[in-house]
Amino acid sequence: MNIKSLAEDERPREKFLSKGKYSLSDAELLAIILGSGSKKESSINLAQRILASVDYNWNELAKLSISDLCKFNGIGKVKAIEIITSLEIGRRKSLQEALKKEKITSSKDIFNILQPIIGDSTIEEFWVIFLSRAHKVLSKEKISQGGITGTVVDPRLIFKHALELNAVSLIISHNHPSGNVQPSNSDIQITREIKEAGKLLNINLVDHLIVTQTSYYSFADEGVL
Repeated sequence: MNIKSLAEDERPREKFLSKGKYSLSDAELLAIILGSGSKKESSINLAQRILASVDYNWNELAKLSISDLCKFNGIGKVKAIEIITSLEIGRRKSLQEALKKEKITSSKDIFNILQPIIGDSTIEEFWVIFLSRAHKVLSKEKISQGGITGTVVDPRLIFKHALELNAVSLIISHNHPSGNVQPSNSDIQITREIKEAGKLLNINLVDHLIVTQTSYYSFADEGVL
């Protein structure tokens, strides 16, 4: 079945106009981005195939590269770039919404800020959020990045930034590309080192979050900080 064989008000663009964006399925939304399918299938069928390959998970789709997308018949580099671009816009929108709330009041606030940044990353990244006395965000900075299984962190670099910003406290965070939120021995060790170094400078370590695509582990919430 091609797009033209559908009733006019069931074609993705026409349906958007007549019934609104919330009436569209995920496949119909992606079909609009694709614009067209191939000679053998409609844009909706192509969209369904692409989504099915990632279990209809937009976060997993966002991880696909141009070459990954081009493996689908009907997807060239231009369409692949359009898909990746639209998903990147969505990621940045989520990040801006999270940053509207400048004051950190819970581990969930921290997760909402950092998940759009590192939740989908396939390599480990170590980030620090620097806070004022009122727990307002002064800055968020990537301190290091490594491979799939780890990254090296230098506490001196963290506190150099903290002193430059006149930060009173800070939050450290890194992602686990594996999806496992449980801290490793090295995670626990670096947390202790940063906490002890902060005491010497009167800069408090508020929390350490391990972030994955859909969840997180808070050292403070678990009482192990």
